[in-house]
Amino acid sequence: MTDPALTPSIFSLHPLAWVAAVLAALLLAVLALAWWLAGWLSQPYRPELGAVPQELGATAVEIATAQGMVRGWYAPGTPGQGAVLLLHGVRADRRAMLSRALALHARGHGVLLIDLPAHGQSDGEMLSFGPREGLGIAAALAWLQAQQPAEKVGVIAASLGGAALLVSDLLQPPDAVVLEAVFPSMEAAVDNRVRAVLGPLAPLAPIATPLLLWQMPLRLGLDPYQLRPIDRLAAWSRPVMVLGGTEDRYTPPAETRQMAEAAGQAHPGPQALQPLWLVPGAAHVDLYQFAPQAYEAQVFGFLSVHLQSH
Repeated sequence: MTDPALTPSIFSLHPLAWVAAVLAALLLAVLALAWWLAGWLSQPYRPELGAVPQELGATAVEIATAQGMVRGWYAPGTPGQGAVLLLHGVRADRRAMLSRALALHARGHGVLLIDLPAHGQSDGEMLSFGPREGLGIAAALAWLQAQQPAEKVGVIAASLGGAALLVSDLLQPPDAVVLEAVFPSMEAAVDNRVRAVLGPLAPLAPIATPLLLWQMPLRLGLDPYQLRPIDRLAAWSRPVMVLGGTEDRYTPPAETRQMAEAAGQAHPGPQALQPLWLVPGAAHVDLYQFAPQAYEAQVFGFLSVHLQSH
């Protein structure tokens, strides 16, 4: 029988072994927390939407994709005024774009508001932060173009909606695009959000950000370092307007300027078709709600120039 006095116990460990054990336990706890957090962030967003808003005069539509149905509201407009696809951001739904849709429809534009895949009423089991949402967007854009074959079609896309639009493979690109607070790369998007959440502990971001990014290949089969909307934007051949807030911590002004510069490569010169608008005082918020009159003048004016038939 073994003498208990000769059996090593945790209380008899060398101080360095104690430190190693504590650090290992902390590391496991951090990894577990990061895994749980990433899982929670990628869960579908399923709010109750209710009936089609009567004031829009729209009908509910279902658009088939390889991943299931994308669902939304569609209202045709006045011939010659063009149509607009409206794309919300992460963990939101088509209602986030309703105020824009009402204002655009009042101006004669046809409108299609959709729930991105894994959002609202659209099918999808997990948020992918770009690629899977892009498949739904490509199908919705093609559907709208088929519904309005004689019309020019534009897109207003906020945050994730804009990033997913840029990384998607479109059968036919839109005639004009408005990008609101769209991140240049997945790495930048995650790092900015980690720093905003950590606050005073932001110096820990170089540790926390990779812990979230390394899970994407395991969960989604995607390399987050290859998700770079800015690279696609540099090759875009249609007019683009880039918006952001001067106080946005999730997509800082410097990154919004980078996106505008990338868009400007397609139409260089003083007559560039990609204006940049940094909204004074705005954070990562609904820019239309924040500055409605200026938004209508700048954004709706931009779309009118490029979507109306002359």
